[in-house]
Amino acid sequence: MDLERLNRYLAGCRDSRPPARSEAVMLPGMLYFATESQVWTGGRAFYDPDGGGELPARAHLLTAAQFSDIAAQEMYREPGPDLDLTEVLSRGRAETGPGRYETLVCAGLLDGRPVLTFTAPWRVSDVAVKPPAAAYLRHLVAGVVAAHGWSALRAAEYLAGCPGAEGRWTAAEIAALVPDGNGRGNGSGNGSGSASE
Repeated sequence: MDLERLNRYLAGCRDSRPPARSEAVMLPGMLYFATESQVWTGGRAFYDPDGGGELPARAHLLTAAQFSDIAAQEMYREPGPDLDLTEVLSRGRAETGPGRYETLVCAGLLDGRPVLTFTAPWRVSDVAVKPPAAAYLRHLVAGVVAAHGWSALRAAEYLAGCPGAEGRWTAAEIAALVPDGNGRGNGSGNGSGSASE
C-alpha cells in the first residue's frame, strides 16, 4: 500500500511508469504473517481470500507487464515474460508455481477491471504463523494510514489482530512505531517475541 515502496518495484519493471490510478479498497479475506522475510526479518504478510473478514488494501491500475514484473521481484527473480492471467481471470485463482507469492487471486472487480494480487498457495490454517518485525509493521501502518485515512492507532489495532501479530504485538506497541501514532513515534516498541530491527 506504500506508494514509495511500489515506486521502487516499478523502477525494476520493464515499464516503470507510475500507476494510472490508485485507490483504497477493502478486500474479502484475511491478512496473516508467516515464513521469514529475508528483507525485513520476521513474518511476511500473506492474503488468505477465504480467511473471513476484510482487509484494507490499495488497488493500483497497472499493466499486465508491470503486475508480472512486480510478482517476479517478490520471488527474487528478474522481470521477464508476462504471467498468463487466463486462469485467474476465468476461475478466480491460479497457481503459477509453488513459491510463497506465486498464487494469483482475483479478489473482485473495480470499475469493471479485475483486482488481482498474488499470495501463497496455502491458507492461514495450513502454515505456522510468525510475528512480523517492527520495521515491516511500520511500513504496513503507514500504508494503511496513507491509503485509507485511518488513524495510526486504528491501523495498529487491525494489524495487532492478524494471525502472526496477534498475541505478539499490541496495538499500542504497533502504533508507537510510527510518528504521531499515539506513541510519539520513537520506534522503540519491539513486541514480545517479535524480531527486532
